[in-house]
Amino acid sequence: MPPKPIQPNAMPAQLGDPADWVDRYGDALLRFAGGRVASRELAEDLVQETFLAAFRHRSQFDGKSAFGTWLIAILRRKIVDYHRKSGRSPDLEAESLLGADGTFTAKGKWTTSSTKWRTTPKDLAENAEFWNVFDGCMSGLPMHLAQAFQLRELALFSVDDASKQTGITPKNLAVRLHRARLLLSQV
Repeated sequence: MPPKPIQPNAMPAQLGDPADWVDRYGDALLRFAGGRVASRELAEDLVQETFLAAFRHRSQFDGKSAFGTWLIAILRRKIVDYHRKSGRSPDLEAESLLGADGTFTAKGKWTTSSTKWRTTPKDLAENAEFWNVFDGCMSGLPMHLAQAFQLRELALFSVDDASKQTGITPKNLAVRLHRARLLLSQV
């Protein structure tokens, strides 16, 4: 039997045993991260950092959203921080470090660029702007609709998992998703 989901409006003392968080939310967080970073190992590291940050700052959870939604928000920030950091210092290819013949000029400057930037500052700014707008749109939805939308569309829960997490039937989930999409399209 899956663990009972942590309800919206739960206060820090009601968050349960942090050891159960991995069972409840680990797969969904890993799916969310896996679609946004290059490797599974990196996704696992970011999810682990998310759980650590949630544990350290659990007293800041105000219960205005579902606990899983709060975890996704933390993970999303971890992913943005990772991309921001990796955008500033691109990885160097090992061959360029080993064979330095002709790699540098006499003054110690690179003769060619070692790697290409994966994202531009403009892309990062647009991404951050998108998430700010998205958060504004989501805050306008009723809690039960926002939770259903985030579990299904952001966390990529299956219909059955999202239904179990919210404690509703798959048909009711479909209705909530439809209503959420309608409201979001009107914003």
